[in-house]
Amino acid sequence: MNEMSKTQLLEKVTHSNRPNGNPRVQKITARIVGDLFRAIDDLDIQPDEFWAGVDWLSRLASSGQAGLITAGLGFDRLLDIRLDEADERAGRNAGTPRAIEGPLYIAGAPLAKYEVRVDEEGDAKRGETMVMEGRVLDIHGEPVAGAIVDVWHANELGRYSHFDPDQAEYALRRRIETDAQGRYRFRSFLPPGYAIPPNSPTSELFSAIGRHGNRPAHIHFLVVAPGLRTLTTQVNVPGDSFIDDDFAFATRDGLILQLEKNTPARGYESLGVNEPFTRVPFDFIMQPAIDESEASPQARVARAVG
Repeated sequence: MNEMSKTQLLEKVTHSNRPNGNPRVQKITARIVGDLFRAIDDLDIQPDEFWAGVDWLSRLASSGQAGLITAGLGFDRLLDIRLDEADERAGRNAGTPRAIEGPLYIAGAPLAKYEVRVDEEGDAKRGETMVMEGRVLDIHGEPVAGAIVDVWHANELGRYSHFDPDQAEYALRRRIETDAQGRYRFRSFLPPGYAIPPNSPTSELFSAIGRHGNRPAHIHFLVVAPGLRTLTTQVNVPGDSFIDDDFAFATRDGLILQLEKNTPARGYESLGVNEPFTRVPFDFIMQPAIDESEASPQARVARAVG
């Protein structure tokens, strides 16, 4: 009996699994396939529409932009909201807010102690000079010595090294080890906001649904320390026109920077600062880890796939 109705087909698809399969994967797959079957039926999706979607997914995979789609459709922020809700229920909602990692993290950036130039010494001025500095603290306000503050941001054109062939491998990427007082500081320039790549699978979708693909100016961080929960976050530069309309929904009220313009250069000579600059104070406050996995130094995707 190989003729069947839609209901019978879905039943066969979702119940033809073998006992040696992964039960969790089977359950998730059955739910997603079932939802897609119902969407095709409810929305009367035509074969040409379906196969156009398959072609788009194939081109998306080869473009390396899947991480942009997950952020732009709200999945990354949804996962953070769920984690925030779990923390609220568990009474673990103190500390610096988490924010989405995005798809552009690269491990292994050069390591410095206490302070470093994230921009390259000798570069022509590429934007407004800033020094961001502060401390890594636990939730009791105690300094965390030896924490690693991993920082990365876009260049003046809104592009990231490693993904942009015109930049050196670790351009605008550094790791900073905090000193005995938990302090870090780095010099760079205030990055601009940027848009998703034009003429790409991502831009095709967002044009079709009538949404922009702009992100406000921001700086990414991954902060790790033994015994503390790894913090993945990003901070926003105030004044950007998209700060409340982020393509990736990543803006958080507790992560908008305060800029101290025209700060005197005295005391910052070791960073090559010799004229007034913009100082950016920011402390990272980290939760205690409840197990070793929470203190993993890996970024989110690396931790998930092993």
